[in-house]
Amino acid sequence: MNVSHSNIDQLNAVVSIEIEKADYADKVKKSLRAYGDRANIPGFRRGHVPFSVLVKMFGKSVKAEEINRLISESLYNYISDNKLNILGEPMTAEDQTVDIENEENFTFKFDIALAPEINVTIDNNIEVPYYTIAVTDDMVAKQDEMFRQRQGKQITVDTMTEEKDLIKGSMVELENGVAKEGGIVVESTILSPAYLKAQKENFNGVKVGDKVVFNPAVANSDSVGEVASILNIDREVAAEVKSDFEMTVTEITHLQPAEHDQEFFDAIFGKDAIKNDEEYTTKVREMIAMQLAPESDYRFGIDARKAIEAVVGELELPAEFLKRWLVATNEKYTDENINEEYSKMEADLKWHLIKEHIAKSFEVKVSDEDLKAIAIGVTRQQFAQYGMSNVPEELLENYSQEMLKSKESRAQLIDRATEMKIQDAIKNAVKLVAKEVSTEEFGKLFQE
Repeated sequence: MNVSHSNIDQLNAVVSIEIEKADYADKVKKSLRAYGDRANIPGFRRGHVPFSVLVKMFGKSVKAEEINRLISESLYNYISDNKLNILGEPMTAEDQTVDIENEENFTFKFDIALAPEINVTIDNNIEVPYYTIAVTDDMVAKQDEMFRQRQGKQITVDTMTEEKDLIKGSMVELENGVAKEGGIVVESTILSPAYLKAQKENFNGVKVGDKVVFNPAVANSDSVGEVASILNIDREVAAEVKSDFEMTVTEITHLQPAEHDQEFFDAIFGKDAIKNDEEYTTKVREMIAMQLAPESDYRFGIDARKAIEAVVGELELPAEFLKRWLVATNEKYTDENINEEYSKMEADLKWHLIKEHIAKSFEVKVSDEDLKAIAIGVTRQQFAQYGMSNVPEELLENYSQEMLKSKESRAQLIDRATEMKIQDAIKNAVKLVAKEVSTEEFGKLFQE
């Protein structure tokens, strides 16, 4: 057997595999005998089928199987041993003609696409802007308000002071300004003016014992679900209700925001981590900055790609081979749409090759510890979305371990870790041009 390759050009090559009968004959005999040992063939005891019968019954198919197995192993071993950096997968040459059934010696040819060589050094000769979003006093104040609301307590009051207050009371349906005979009566219900779409002003300054007239259908923009909830009736009935109602206020509940005391500090950042307002404000500012950092990194990724692509210059790909391969391996692509679809992905294909070059240059590798750290980080972010900023490490560890057990999640974490390591390698190598911008200025970067 002889395996060789010849370059058509810098991006395309052909691998030729020459096979003689001696290369596969023994393998075919061995496989046929194995068939005889396990096959149930009428008229013969298992393991006592004459070899001639096996050849007649299975010879052609076994021959094809062994030749295909030999070709596949030889092809990929050759590519690996010769360190051919290929794109996609080898494809049978379009002019290939082989008659496995009737011939004994064969020459198989495979078209392969070669990745273009990338010769670029990622160093501080490449300048990339790094935008940091300024943490404003207003951001800190809003975050503080959210924390205080979350740690606040519900108290009963005599007068409504905020739209978010909860109003409890009884309701009666009105007709011509008076209680409707046989109308809907609600013994007890709760609503918050903040969630009404209209007529919120009807509840301004309301006190316990006051009577408020409003129209549930109008106030909720004819939302059947909301009307049904307020009146404690079925949706089918609520759909027909268009009347005004009089609500007698029996109780008003107000959320009293938490005060800045040690109990509050401990609840937000952990026991004794914060001692006073100054430390609290500093910690909140740091927390917001940390939350904004991924946005800065995301923007850096865009700008770094642009800068590196400019240094690499025009990168030619074996487009025709890749189109042919995509059509052959993915039902999404056809001869009719492949040109359009390929044009959409070409830029990302080139960037993928550049990233592979960067990963190789900086010897980027992902360890189990890296995956664990990423999993914990993802878990921490998920808890943070629910306002839980002080999650015990043991809980984070348990959640991250469950994430790593899932093959799908693990694969996603590997991709994410690799991307992060490549970006960190770029960030540490290039010259960063630090720029602090406002949230508005940062947003405009994506409009340009």
